This record gives sequence, structure tokens and C-alpha cells, in this order.
Amino acid sequence: MSNTLLTPTQVLREALRVLHNNLVFVKKINKGYSKEFAIEGAKVGTTVNVRLPNQYYVSKQTALQAQSTNESTVPVALTTNYQVGLNFTQNELTLSLDDFSKRILTPAMATLASRIDADGLALAADSVYNIVGTAGTTPGTSSTFSGSDENYDYTSPAIFLNAGAKMSSFAAPKDRRGIVVNPVSHARSVAGLSGLFNDQASLGEQYINGSIGHALGFDFAEDQNVNVLTVGTRAGSHGVGGHFSITQTNVTGDTNLYVTWASDSNTGNTIVQGEVVNVAGVYSVNPENQQTTGLLQDFVVTATTTMPTAGTQFTLPVSPSIIVAGSQIANGTVNALPTSSAVVTIRTSASATTAVASAQFPQNIAYHPDFMTLATADLEMPRGVDFAARETYDGISMLIVRAYDINNAQFPCRIDVLAGWAILRAMLACRITG
Repeated sequence: MSNTLLTPTQVLREALRVLHNNLVFVKKINKGYSKEFAIEGAKVGTTVNVRLPNQYYVSKQTALQAQSTNESTVPVALTTNYQVGLNFTQNELTLSLDDFSKRILTPAMATLASRIDADGLALAADSVYNIVGTAGTTPGTSSTFSGSDENYDYTSPAIFLNAGAKMSSFAAPKDRRGIVVNPVSHARSVAGLSGLFNDQASLGEQYINGSIGHALGFDFAEDQNVNVLTVGTRAGSHGVGGHFSITQTNVTGDTNLYVTWASDSNTGNTIVQGEVVNVAGVYSVNPENQQTTGLLQDFVVTATTTMPTAGTQFTLPVSPSIIVAGSQIANGTVNALPTSSAVVTIRTSASATTAVASAQFPQNIAYHPDFMTLATADLEMPRGVDFAARETYDGISMLIVRAYDINNAQFPCRIDVLAGWAILRAMLACRITG
């Protein structure tokens, strides 16, 4: 009895299943599949729009305070064509699906999943402004460090509870929260969390698999793709707080801080995209009630900036926008504007007085799935080929195409995912620096 050939659809569905199982970070985040391109097929550069929830303010006046409903969307450009190129013969298609998956699809999809996860975590590290922990200290490490507000402790479980508290301060939903940590932090945190408020079944799972699972309101996951932030090339005595200050008062809606730094012999140093700063006296507000959280507002630097000579003002581009909360404002971010002479503190430096040039710090992340999205759309189905199929699973569209190479008597094959990334609500996530 002859063997039955695996069909394109069978192969692709198995590839999607294996890809999904290998994803760590992306598995839990918002994924948008666009059906608008399902007929003609999307191409690199296509843009899809993801709708955001509307924001309103609450009035306490007797008279009606009618608000306009402004539907807002985030454009997501499908800029990345993730592709794995393969060669497999007609004979290999006679294998059982399990054997074919083990030999060919599993290693290919593991690599593809790793690349997709890495890109998402890199964007998160460049875009999420909320941060807890101390650069240079691995979460889960025992320490007697005593600092201010949410950074008072970075031992397990305090550091993860601090991240959860910060997310709650920004009205992040309690359900479906996740934490992704790098392998070193995961190893130390397993030990730090073992036995803490867990039943025997959970303890057994931790011991056998060396994993945390669900704890402290989060689903924990280990991912070697956690982004590592390389800070600017700073040297000398202008590394952290007390050495930078505001030189120009902002106006509401600004996306820049106007800064100078104290005298120092070093010039031409940088603050890179993805670093985080805060300003004395500028506190964050809860997006729902527009009341201060009591925590200084963190700002992420959105473009690498070179610092001029000491005493010279320079512009530092930041996110979120500096919008003062008010009685008829639905999207306020701060309780007050930065004012002249206010101290600026760099949160992504490891020392209270200096910064090591180009030091590297992992950016673990706690998040609600709706803080960002991975959008995909159907690639165009080619015609006149030996083998082709297109399938969608859990918001990810994938295409497989195989053709016969008459010159080399081979069957080259490609598996493609056309995707784009976008931040939806950065406030629904919090970095845990290491």
C-alpha cells in the first residue's frame, strides 16, 4: 500500500501549530488579523488600522457637558516579511505528519518564533515608559537597597508586585496579565517565589519544571529574547539625578523636555532611544479618574540625543505627551508641567552619581495583552506552483509555497508571515529593569 502525500494545508496547519507553541511573548499579546486583504493579498508596506477605545471625562456640573466622540485608530504598517526558506522532497512528504513536523517544521518554526518574539520585545523596550527596579540588579536578587516610591525593593516578590501596582495605577485590567523575564531573572525568581502562597500542586510544578507559572497576578514566562538596553555613551558625573535640570517650562501637549546638565569635563555623550527619565514634581495621573497616582511620571526617550557642552540647553524628545489633567480633559498624563530648575533623573542608569558608558541592562516586561499589537494580513496566493496554501491561526496568517526548480532538480519552499507591530496603550505595561 503506497503512502499518502501530505497536502499543503496539512503542512501549513502543523507549521502554524508549532509556531504558536514556540511563541512566548507574542502568544499572549493582542493580535490583529486583517480580513480586508484576504482576497487580493497584502504586500509589504500595506497599512491596516487598529481601533482604540474611546476616552471620556466625567463632569460634576448640573448642566450637560456634551463630549465629542472621536474615533481613533493606530495605523499599523505591515513592514516585515518574516520568511523561512526550506527544501523538502516529494519523498519527505510521504512521512507521517509527526515525523515531518519533528524533522523539518519544528526547527524552522522555532527560529521564526524567536525572531517574531525578539522584534516585539525590542519595540516594547523602546516604547514602554513605566519602569520599576534598579538597572544593574537582576530581579529576584536579595538586596538591602532602600530607595524611593516603587523602587524600594527589587527582591522577589516585591519587584513583581511593584510592577503590578504601577500597572493598576494606570488602570490596566487585572485579567490576563503576563510577565516575560530573561533566563537569569527567571532562575533567581523561581527560587525567590518558591513556596510563597502556593499550593502543593504549584510547588511540584515549580520543582519539576523549574518554572514559576501563575503567581502574584501574572502568568510568568521565560524568554531569551528579552531586549537588552544599551545606555548612552555617558561618562563623568552626569549620569543620574541631580546633574540634569529643566531649563524651560513646558506647555501642555509638549513631547519634549528642555534640559541642561551641570559642569563636567565630558562632552558629546548621549541619551539613547528607550532610556527612561522622570522630573521632580511631575506626577502621573490615572487615565480614568485623572487624579494623581503619587508616582513620578516616567518618560521614555523617543530618539537618541547627543548632549552639548555643559550648561547648554538641549531638547530631549519623550513619550507620553505632557498633558496636564483637568476637569474636562480625558487624556491627561501629568498633574503639573515641568518647571525651570526641576531635577531630571535618568532611571536607566545603574549608579546614583555616574553612568558607565554603554552599559547593558535587560528590560523584562510586565504587561496586559492590549498594550501592543501584532497585525498580520493574507499574502497573495501565487498561481502555477507545485504546492501552496494559506491559513490563519490565533490572529496570525501564514503562507506556504513550494515550486520545482528544474535547473537543480529541487523543491525550494518558503513559509511567510507578513506582519507589523504597533503600541496601542503603552500605559498598560511596565518594564522591570535588570
